[in-house]
Amino acid sequence: MPDRLASRTLDEPHPSRFGPGEPHHDEILAAHRRAIAAGDDGYLDPATGLFVFTAAYLTARGTCCESRCRHCPYVE
Repeated sequence: MPDRLASRTLDEPHPSRFGPGEPHHDEILAAHRRAIAAGDDGYLDPATGLFVFTAAYLTARGTCCESRCRHCPYVE
């Protein structure tokens, strides 16, 4: 399991997990950024209504859980 943070900012997902061509891309990134700014653990995905953890929450966990999280801060 990776335990070292990737070299990108927390509001920038790895393209293999959430790339620019994904449906609702800008809307989802805006929801993620709002959740991080508010200190929330996650947000409701505007497209599906599912709860998604923020990169900040996943960073606080300390290691990657290998669940292919959209905002995993450990994926290089």
